[in-house]
Amino acid sequence: MTTDTSITTATAVSSEAARRHRWLLWALPVLAVVALAAGLSQAHVNSAWLASTWQALGEGLSSRGFWTAAAVGLGAQVVDGALGMAYGVTSTTFLLSTGVPPAAASASVHIAEIFTTGFSGLSHFKLGNVNKALFKRLVIPGVIGGLVGAYILTSIDASILKPIISVYLLLIGLYILSKVWRTLRVKTDPPKYVAPLALTGGFVDAVGGGGWGPVVTTSLIGGGHDPRTTIGSVNAAEFFIAISTGLSFTLLGGLTHWTVIAGLVFGGLFAAPLAALLTRHAPTKLLLVIVGVLISGLSAYNLSKLF
Repeated sequence: MTTDTSITTATAVSSEAARRHRWLLWALPVLAVVALAAGLSQAHVNSAWLASTWQALGEGLSSRGFWTAAAVGLGAQVVDGALGMAYGVTSTTFLLSTGVPPAAASASVHIAEIFTTGFSGLSHFKLGNVNKALFKRLVIPGVIGGLVGAYILTSIDASILKPIISVYLLLIGLYILSKVWRTLRVKTDPPKYVAPLALTGGFVDAVGGGGWGPVVTTSLIGGGHDPRTTIGSVNAAEFFIAISTGLSFTLLGGLTHWTVIAGLVFGGLFAAPLAALLTRHAPTKLLLVIVGVLISGLSAYNLSKLF
């Protein structure tokens, strides 16, 4: 009798929590719209300025740059969802090939990653894929490395950086390809040298527009550590690296190429089901070969245009 009563009480509490959750999902967007409307009603907005803003917004969302970035974001997020890495390097490689400057490309990718890594990290937490001890050891040095990389990237001439970044991305592509022929042995002992690895990963991620996953995830898994908790912990930590790096780029260089950012986010929204389908049917080694060849080939093409 006591057991039945406990089950009934737990069910009632669970149902009440679910109802509150559904109410919040509806209430928050409504409150946001009300707050926006109230702010606009109090602001002395010039109608000509508002009209020009809407016109610029419409032109940007219908531009070729927006839809190119959307396609890049879709493909990069599919790759990242299937492999747990390579969103940044895939997106940045494509953006550089279309003529976007290195700092703007990295800034755009990191601001877009705030959304993609946020959902990804939350999913890994809910599924129990995050090793909290490893996660804590990754976040702070990763953020520091990202901040230093963002400062350097916005302080150096783009014409000097572009060939360096293209060489870096070429090496990352070859590094990903090298993983295809490696046999991994899973270790149970805690990983060593996490802080220097995270510091390096955050730095090259900011400077190269990507590399956190390829550097940190592949190094830890290549060292024999559990792939599930490694991918989950690294992805969860990447959310904080994306926030700090994206905000740093915005403060240091200003928010530019908003159509690229919007396109990357828009394309990434539709990638989850495709990533799940690809993960289910495509072998991991095949995906690694495709990504490695794609990144290496595009980087070599970018270098050939420069020289």
